[in-house]
Amino acid sequence: MNRFTIHEEIENKVLAGVAWFSGVDASESNPHWSEMEGLAATLARTHADRSPSEIPGLEPARGLYRSFGVDPTRTRPSSEALLRRALKGQSLYQINRLVDACNWASLAMLLPVGLYDLDRVEGDIVLRVGHPGETFAGIRKGDVNVAGRLTLADVAGPFGSPTSDSARTCIRADSNRALAVVFAPPDFPRVELEEGLGGLVTQVIRWCGGMEDGAWILGGGTAS
Repeated sequence: MNRFTIHEEIENKVLAGVAWFSGVDASESNPHWSEMEGLAATLARTHADRSPSEIPGLEPARGLYRSFGVDPTRTRPSSEALLRRALKGQSLYQINRLVDACNWASLAMLLPVGLYDLDRVEGDIVLRVGHPGETFAGIRKGDVNVAGRLTLADVAGPFGSPTSDSARTCIRADSNRALAVVFAPPDFPRVELEEGLGGLVTQVIRWCGGMEDGAWILGGGTAS
């Protein structure tokens, strides 16, 4: 298992819920997609006629971004981007059953969730602040700037963030080992994060098979 740590400089500024999986099915067909559509419809009804700034569940991710000097109205947490599409009745990008399961969990928690192919991660993983000039090639987009922002990195450099994941470590149809990371601010209730991480694990196993190889919460001042 790749070792996961949070850099000591930011360990008090972030909570990370992490879960490792093996033997999962990441095929494009997803017989569970109706559950995503059902969740999106429920959220659209619940938050009808509200602007994002009036939805309390979006504030934790926004606060996390602001604590690192990032304006969340300009660079949106991936969870908020999903919710905005749901509120507009737009497609939520059915991709493959593993990505879909983690997107379901992100939408349910309203927290960003990163998902990475462990066979394409090189060595140990650290959650840190991006160095000046650091970027990674995003999925279906150009370079993603992570300078001064939260990023996950391995020995080859940064590969993920609460906004975007990289093309280098993205989930493909043949992926079967994966790491999911839930990003939250340090004052987010641990019980809620534990419940959310448990829901993510349950959904991945139910939709994708395989097994959980470990799941826990790091950061917020605890030892990693």
